[in-house]
Amino acid sequence: MEKKNLELAIQLRHELHKHPELSNHEVWTKQHLIDFLKTHTQLEIVDKEKWFYAVYRAGEGKKNIAYRADFDALPMPEVIDIPHASQSPGISHKCGHDGHSASLAGFALEIDQKCADKNIFILFQHAEETGDGAAQCASFIEEHNIEEIFAYHNMSGMAFNSVNVIDGTAHCASKGMTIHMEGAPAHASQPENGANPAFAIAKVIDAIPEFISPENNEGIVLCTVVQVDIGERAFGMSASKGDLLLTIRALHEEELDKLQKNLEDLSNAQAAEYGLKVSFSFADSFPETVNDKESSDKIRKVAKNKGFEVVEMTKAFRGSEDYGHYLKLTKGAMCYIGNGEDYPHLHTYEYDFRDDIIETAVELFKGLAEL
Repeated sequence: MEKKNLELAIQLRHELHKHPELSNHEVWTKQHLIDFLKTHTQLEIVDKEKWFYAVYRAGEGKKNIAYRADFDALPMPEVIDIPHASQSPGISHKCGHDGHSASLAGFALEIDQKCADKNIFILFQHAEETGDGAAQCASFIEEHNIEEIFAYHNMSGMAFNSVNVIDGTAHCASKGMTIHMEGAPAHASQPENGANPAFAIAKVIDAIPEFISPENNEGIVLCTVVQVDIGERAFGMSASKGDLLLTIRALHEEELDKLQKNLEDLSNAQAAEYGLKVSFSFADSFPETVNDKESSDKIRKVAKNKGFEVVEMTKAFRGSEDYGHYLKLTKGAMCYIGNGEDYPHLHTYEYDFRDDIIETAVELFKGLAEL
């Protein structure tokens, strides 16, 4: 990577870090990235309101491949003392999306200056943390007949600058599920005159271990109780409303669907038994992310040719990634560049993206463009 391009990418990363924005509110971030590319490249820019992409065109009949980076931040305060600290109270880039975008922008500089034999689509995506960004961008794949798409995520707990790869499922599918039950209020001395959701919700919670048991599932299946909110802080009243908030997660989407159905069926049965109305709502839905082996093999080949350590991952991440939406429409893969085994983990206060891995990501992307 050209020294000047690396310096520009690092400077960009620090600027993005200073101005973090939450999912679906990345107005400054998106415009700053667009301005950077307009200033330093001749690439075509296509603005799609919340997201955008840049295009390098090699010509008709050439392959269309894409690269994606996310650019939203997290609702976490910046507490570490760094020169480029967040200037937005309660918001910071503690997942490294600032680094992902800076890496992709650095790659754009190199492609613009050195050319390529493929049509390169460089996608900058909003709202990864909430799971709805990629779903909104997915039409981009079919619109441009994208034949393959690549991305990387920085990852702590992995050897510094190593390229970590897995075939098949790389991230579990997940969603937030709210079970709302509503009955009728009554005086606490006469609970039989009302309909209290507490016992019904308790029985749903009690059934969770069986639903997620390894004996009843092929892959990892998890159901995390996030919140139980029943009634009011009033000792004279018998509760009449209750919400059970769960995060449901599975290695395979069909088993996530099975878990959801089991929870809904039991909730409906318990609501009928206790005279309650029940409803369900969902948020932060993520698909499974399934890497195509051909694409993963290309990452392995390029990484080895570039002299990077290649590590074979033995299991998928439990955490979810909305990149899976793209992989339902075309082949591709996500890999992971290591921050170091002992480096602070993502989503922790001590974490800050390592500028050192920008060049690794850019060189990897360039190598993939040359295959």
